[in-house]
Amino acid sequence: MQLSPLGTTGLQVSQVALGTAPLGGGLFGDCDEQQAERVVHEALDLGITLVDTSPYYGDAEERLGRALRGGRRDRVVLATKAGRYGSDDFDVSAARIRSSLQRSLDLLRTDHVDVFQLHDVEFVPLEQIREVAVPALLALREEGLVRAVGVTGYPVETICALVEEFDLDVVLTYAHATLLDDSLMTRVLPVAEANGTAVMNAAAVSLGLLTPSGGSMAADHPASPVIREAAAAVVALCQREGVDVAQLANQYSIQRSGAATTVIGTRKPANVRAAVEAAGEPIDEELLAEVLALRPPADQRTWPAGGWRG
Repeated sequence: MQLSPLGTTGLQVSQVALGTAPLGGGLFGDCDEQQAERVVHEALDLGITLVDTSPYYGDAEERLGRALRGGRRDRVVLATKAGRYGSDDFDVSAARIRSSLQRSLDLLRTDHVDVFQLHDVEFVPLEQIREVAVPALLALREEGLVRAVGVTGYPVETICALVEEFDLDVVLTYAHATLLDDSLMTRVLPVAEANGTAVMNAAAVSLGLLTPSGGSMAADHPASPVIREAAAAVVALCQREGVDVAQLANQYSIQRSGAATTVIGTRKPANVRAAVEAAGEPIDEELLAEVLALRPPADQRTWPAGGWRG
């Protein structure tokens, strides 16, 4: 699989990354340890070199640590997070960030993580992120305990402001490089590139909207009626054309986002294979043009920050 530099970190990452939220059990449905291991091994066998996890993802870190035994840890760029530990459990104090890193290292069975990020910064007062949390990350990097640091979250304005203010190596934002929204390309990337910050992309299917079933979390999805209607129109068009809307969504997000990598979370090995295939399959440009014409107006493509507590 094609590799790209993760900004100026010196790390090389695959075009597709594995997201482990569905592997922890509970958050995205049932998944046992054997199933999680199969997914991780399939990803590595297919050439995926970046694996993204978090304490928030249930048992994902522990399961990932077990799956990476036998020398597999040395084959991946390992990314984890701190700051979010449950749906409404946030702690961005310097002490908790440091202890969270140590616990993650223990669970992951490693002596270092390559990328360490604050998780979902929009749920914490911005002054705490600026005055406490980001300085704590930078201190860990300065001490050599982590190689690269950054933040993750949904609101474009918050991500861009932190990139401009701090020396961040990487940011991860989600659902902004999709068939419904191109904010990552038009707003995040220009700021990130100007500041030497790498961008990780996620949620190619817009948290389930761009799937035939609408996704398991559709009932709790924060998208506005305008976005939901556009998504339904895209799904209907793809169904009429006999095209898997999720695969088209992955193709577009992976190939056209401009991000260093696109994180695909799944608990099914077949979905890992499909994502890797999507990275190399030619896009049906005629169909894509029809789909993109169904996007909401540019000022209505995002939902309120922090509106989804799942």
